[in-house]
Amino acid sequence: MAGTLPIKGQHRDVPFVPTPYETVDEMIKIAGVGPGDYVIDLGSGDGRIVIAAGKKGAFGHGIDIDPRRINEAKRNAAKAGVDDKVMFVEGNLFDTDFSKATVVTMYLLNSVNMKLRPIMLEKLKPGTRVVSYYFNMNDWEPDKQIVVNNSDIHYWVIPAKAEGTWKWNVQDQPFTMHVKQTFQKIELELSSGNTSYTISNPSLEGDRIWFTAENSSTGAHYVFHGRIEGQKIYGTIQVRSGDKNNIETWEASTN
Repeated sequence: MAGTLPIKGQHRDVPFVPTPYETVDEMIKIAGVGPGDYVIDLGSGDGRIVIAAGKKGAFGHGIDIDPRRINEAKRNAAKAGVDDKVMFVEGNLFDTDFSKATVVTMYLLNSVNMKLRPIMLEKLKPGTRVVSYYFNMNDWEPDKQIVVNNSDIHYWVIPAKAEGTWKWNVQDQPFTMHVKQTFQKIELELSSGNTSYTISNPSLEGDRIWFTAENSSTGAHYVFHGRIEGQKIYGTIQVRSGDKNNIETWEASTN
């Protein structure tokens, strides 16, 4: 795999199998890595993913349990001329704080991915991009998936916590929204007083939520866009009713 590290509670290692360079390029591409990103590679091996991130102007951080791989990665970074933009740290990824990453990459095992999954969903900020070569996250379906040389690259965006009941007012009209969430997939119910709205195209990507709603009795049509910040949503609504078309703001809160 990309690096060698102990699986917590077990006495065996993930073997070192370098990620093909073509795959590295596609992993960097699908994550949109660029200047300002902080890329952490879990099990960084000889450093090729971290080095590729550095070449894109990002800050790269590799973690590997094997000191031989760490030394090799440092030499490779110096040869590539990016040693001022990357760092390699010897350590167990389960004991590492990678919460400040904007991109996390890995080539591990399904069993390791599944142990990491709850940590990433809890600790990583909404909007953080996660890329895994070959191995998936079981029922957490990827936002994107591509095939390179007959092997899969999986891409996810860490979703905000949207589940719950949200309330807000627009022009003194109260709205109540119930959200059910399974990872990045959401189901919505929206009402105002005794009126229920028809919802279409509900989407959640990182901290951004959007959907359309229609009042079938009046024909009023709403397009909601918002950003989730903890227990608040801030955003805009495009309201179309008859010949009128205007933009309103909305600020929802949940308990």
